[in-house]
Amino acid sequence: MAQEKLVVILIGPPGAGKGTQLELLQNKLGLEVIGSGELLRERKKKKDFTGRKIGQCIDAGNRVPTPVIFKLWVDRMEKLKKLGNLKGFIIDGSPRTIFEAEMIDLSLGWYEWAENTKVVYIKISKQESISRLTNRRICKNCGHNIPYIGNYKELTQCDKCGGELYRRPDDTKKGIRARWKWFRTDVMPALNYYRRANKLLEVNGEQSIENVSRDIFKVIKQK
Repeated sequence: MAQEKLVVILIGPPGAGKGTQLELLQNKLGLEVIGSGELLRERKKKKDFTGRKIGQCIDAGNRVPTPVIFKLWVDRMEKLKKLGNLKGFIIDGSPRTIFEAEMIDLSLGWYEWAENTKVVYIKISKQESISRLTNRRICKNCGHNIPYIGNYKELTQCDKCGGELYRRPDDTKKGIRARWKWFRTDVMPALNYYRRANKLLEVNGEQSIENVSRDIFKVIKQK
């Protein structure tokens, strides 16, 4: 029997370091990525109706409706299904609601990827989130997030492409509290959905990057 493809769903509050841990998982395990943010940015480049609408939503700081994101997920899954050497993939940026969690479950079942799905919750406090996000920088060139932790604090340019760094206008205490309110209202019910199904694996995100990564690898090896 062919080995089941590994599917990792990464969830965490603002500033949990999902992007950093995604890269470590991707590089170590050779996994593909279905990232809602990346898919939206790519689709935005097409200057048709949908591309323009996505751009307007992103530029206004609004959330793109789930049906639009779901279409992008399915298109990406279709491409992954055709890969002969697929080891698995990471879902990043979703689910944002119970509805999205249910849609992801249905999609994974349809494409026969549901058997080895790991839902990892990188848990940090609101105080830690505010501390990290009010200090983080983002690359203007490639969009890479530079976490405010460890050696990353000393960087003066992007460690991936050498691009100029800037701070997001909404990375203020007020902006972060607004995102936390949304996280508790919409995303926490999705976490509880997975918790009730005994699928949720929690990791302490208030450790070093290396220790968070170690714990993620540990929990995804669990049966």
